[in-house]
Amino acid sequence: MSESVVEKVRAKYAAVAASGLLNAHAGVAAVAAAFGYTPDELAALPAEANMGLSCGNPTATANLRPGEVVVDLGCGGGIDVLLAAKKVGPTGTAVGVDMTPEMIGRATLNAIKAGVTNAEFHLARMESMPLADGSADVIISNCVINLAPDKPAVFREMFRVLKPGGRVAVSDIALKRPLPDEVAGSVAAYVGCVAGAIPVADYERMLREAGFEGVRVIDAGKDLNAYAKVEGGEGCCSPAPNSSGSCCGAAGEAAPDLHPGLAQLLTRFDVNEYAASVRVFAVKS
Repeated sequence: MSESVVEKVRAKYAAVAASGLLNAHAGVAAVAAAFGYTPDELAALPAEANMGLSCGNPTATANLRPGEVVVDLGCGGGIDVLLAAKKVGPTGTAVGVDMTPEMIGRATLNAIKAGVTNAEFHLARMESMPLADGSADVIISNCVINLAPDKPAVFREMFRVLKPGGRVAVSDIALKRPLPDEVAGSVAAYVGCVAGAIPVADYERMLREAGFEGVRVIDAGKDLNAYAKVEGGEGCCSPAPNSSGSCCGAAGEAAPDLHPGLAQLLTRFDVNEYAASVRVFAVKS
C-alpha cells in the first residue's frame, strides 16, 4: 500500500483519538474484555485509555519484570503502556511509540491522570524509532503491525532496538487463508486492520529473516466479531454501525463513522473465516 494509505490510517486514528470513545462506553469495554483485559485492569486506568482498538492483551503474556524497559508499538491512548508501567515498576520504563500526534497527546494525558511517572511517548513510525540500539528488554504491540506497509522493516527495527536476549510479545491480526479479492483490495479494509494482515507463515518467516529465534504465531481463538459491540464501528476490524451510523461515547456525543465501507464488506464476509487474533512471540539471541 502507498503512502496515501498510511495517511488514511493516520487520519482514521486521529479521529478516534479525538472521539468520545472510552471505557465507560459499554461496547468499548466489551471489546477489551473479549480480548483478555480484566475488570481490575480496566478499572485501574483512565477511561480514555481504552478505545476498543485491541485484539489481545500483550501485557498479560509478556512476563514483564520489575526494572525492564518495554516498548509498545502503536501505543494509541496508552492502555498497554500504562499497564506495562505498573508491571515494570519505578525502576523500569514503559515507552510508547505512535505515528499519530493526537494519540500521543491522549496517551500523555492518560499517564498524567493515572499518576504514572515511568512512561514516555514518542511520535514516530514503527519502521524508524528514535530509540537506541539494544535499549529495550521487551517489545509489545496490539493490533497495529498489520497496518504497517513494510512489515519486514518493522521487524528489523524491533530486532535493532531489543537487547540480546530481549523478547517480543505481540497481539495482532494474521490471515488463516487468502482474503476475497474485494476485501483484499479495499482501502477501508486495510485501514480497518484486515487487508493489511499477512498469512501466519509469512509472519513467522519475516521475523526469522529479521534475525529472531523461537518464533511462534499462535491463534488466540478470539471472535473478531467482538468489534461489532462498538456501535459505530470504531473497533479495529469489524465495524457494525448503529441505525444512526454513529457511535456514542459515554456523554452521548457522536464519534465519527470511520468505517462505512468496511462495514458493508463485512456484512457479506465473516472475518473469522479468513483472519485470526494471534499472539506472537520471538527472542533476540
